[in-house]
Amino acid sequence: MNVAQRVAIVTGGGAGIGGALAARLAREGARVVVADLDADSARAVSEAVNADRPGSTVSAGADVSDTEQIQRLVDLAESTFGPVDLYFANAGIAGAPGLDASEQDWDRTIDVNLRAHIRAAKLLVPGWLERGEGYFVSTASAAGLLTQIGSATYAVTKHAAVSFAEWLSVTYGDRGVRVSCLCPMGVNTRLLYSGKDSGDVLGRAATRAVTSAGDVLEPAEVADAVLAAVKDERFLVLPHEDVLDMYRQKGSDYDRWLRGMRRYQSSLLAQT
Repeated sequence: MNVAQRVAIVTGGGAGIGGALAARLAREGARVVVADLDADSARAVSEAVNADRPGSTVSAGADVSDTEQIQRLVDLAESTFGPVDLYFANAGIAGAPGLDASEQDWDRTIDVNLRAHIRAAKLLVPGWLERGEGYFVSTASAAGLLTQIGSATYAVTKHAAVSFAEWLSVTYGDRGVRVSCLCPMGVNTRLLYSGKDSGDVLGRAATRAVTSAGDVLEPAEVADAVLAAVKDERFLVLPHEDVLDMYRQKGSDYDRWLRGMRRYQSSLLAQT
């Protein structure tokens, strides 16, 4: 897909990967709704992009785990630019580490990291099927292909996000709905360091696991990888190429991989 003149919504657009995606899309000629729970951050990103490309973005504060607020974003896009062509389900949270995560922690992480994707797809896919095209981009994580040391809430919901993206592609891919799923390792965002800053030993191990596994990329590098995948209509977006090798090793001998992950976790905990 060529994104020029297309209409996109980017959630979690107030910083990090989402902010970089909004800027990259606008540079390619797309018109973008920048959405974030933090309305001021979304507005700052939108204003910075519009300074270079006037009128290419608008912003909105929104909790994108809520169906009504997603619908409000769709309405804003349509009234400002036209029908939505691409939806970047990028908003995400780390969740609480360990089995001590409360029911409220689980509910919130599932809502943001998974149900937000489902609710957006339910609103957008019927229209895309009528029009014969549309693009859904899911920000999951390498943790969705491998797993996440420390945070069960993050690992489980990112696995589920990958699974939902796969299901969308299998179910609607022959009817014009394209799907890509972003699965990076370390990216230089607040989310990466949230475990380290949590004060929890498993949280610190979670951050160390990611930062020691490979290069920590800048959000702009990840945005470039996403746009390249969209142009190629490629499902799996792996800014860290080593993730594919890790994924293959996991699948080739699951028990060996689990033993290795336990050893890796022990070494990380010993360092915290």
